[in-house]
Amino acid sequence: MKIENTKAQMRKGVLEYCILSILKEEDAYVAEILATLKDAKLLVVEGTIYPLLTRLKNAGLLNYRWEESTSGPPRKYYGLTETGKIFLKELSSTWDDLKNAVNLVTTTKTKKS
Repeated sequence: MKIENTKAQMRKGVLEYCILSILKEEDAYVAEILATLKDAKLLVVEGTIYPLLTRLKNAGLLNYRWEESTSGPPRKYYGLTETGKIFLKELSSTWDDLKNAVNLVTTTKTKKS
């Protein structure tokens, strides 16, 4: 079993939650989202993020707007819809429960019967 495959699957599993969390405060365009993920050491390529953003938009969790840029073509800014905000709140609760459960399992010695 290759560790890189497992690590990639773990990152993919939380990517949707991370993207929605990035957009909870303000709208962002793809380069900003990618930079934030990179700063957090969640390396993601554009080929991964565009289909995910489209899926989130089609699910009604995101919307987007075009904004002119002084340094190139117009930028597509993504933001959370009201449904997206509710969805993110539920994911946050689930994440907290999952994080606590994983911490409990991985930091506690189990007793053998």
